[in-house]
Amino acid sequence: MPRMNMVQAINDALRLEMRRDSKVIVLGEDVGKLGGVFRVTQGLQQEFGEDRVIDTPLSEGGIIGTAVGMAMYGMVPVPEIQFSDFIFPAFDQIVSEVAKLRYRSGGEFTSKMVIRTPVGGGIRGGHYHSQSPEALFIHTAGLKVVCPSNARDAKGLLIASIRDPDPVLFFEPKRVYRAAKGEVPSEAYEVPLSSAAVVRTGTDVTVIAWGAMLYEAIEASSQAEAQGVSVELIDLRTLWPVDIDTIVTSVKKTGRVVIVHEAPKTCGFGAELVALINEKAFWHLEAPPVRVTGFDTPFPYTLENEYLPLAHRILPAVLETARC
Repeated sequence: MPRMNMVQAINDALRLEMRRDSKVIVLGEDVGKLGGVFRVTQGLQQEFGEDRVIDTPLSEGGIIGTAVGMAMYGMVPVPEIQFSDFIFPAFDQIVSEVAKLRYRSGGEFTSKMVIRTPVGGGIRGGHYHSQSPEALFIHTAGLKVVCPSNARDAKGLLIASIRDPDPVLFFEPKRVYRAAKGEVPSEAYEVPLSSAAVVRTGTDVTVIAWGAMLYEAIEASSQAEAQGVSVELIDLRTLWPVDIDTIVTSVKKTGRVVIVHEAPKTCGFGAELVALINEKAFWHLEAPPVRVTGFDTPFPYTLENEYLPLAHRILPAVLETARC
């Protein structure tokens, strides 16, 4: 089985799906000849031509608007937004058109597409290249939201997203684009959307994370284990629809939960997870749920490592929660 990083796995998924279905179209800024700013689409234009791998103008609203038109005519567009921070000019197209087209047309039209975009900090990108806007799209009815943490999941989740009938926001944690390496099957396969993964079993505290922060949670969990605290670690993979059954099963076992995400704390997705856990597992909780997150400030440049919820911030939360 070949070893791949996340960039290679996503590229492989796109290539396989474009070979399988001639309706799959890739479009975005510099995705063709250059292969994207992170080279995720490198080589696709050479194989599939300029009609199926389209370099667009610098216009995020235009990219998504074009994808909506393609989807209405039966194509399967996979638009790329160069950084998730640049998705806001396309926000109206996504929430007003992509998310609502099936509903407003009574099912006559769909907006089947996968919007790919790099997300999160950790590359010294500053406040215009490091944000995590996932909660805005989870809040929008009609969208699915995915954020893989590793190469194997990235390939399977992307293939499942392309084949899914609904529009999907596919957030790719750029901090681990090339750092997260592992064995990836060469054939096409799907990782079901809405299925979380228990990557570490434990009995004292449930820790929930996704994307690049999973690795910080793994490090903190190992350090907690050395201090006698057993951590069960869940990688959400698909943020919405969330696999609440896996979360509740774990919380019923441990009685305690710590949620980790890069986005600011207020109204972040962690708040919704806390609400769901309180609704479905309140009587099993032995301590208040805790969130370890980014701060309610713009993402800083020089203080990036203070802003991110790295292992040194997660560990005290885990230990304190376990000892409540």
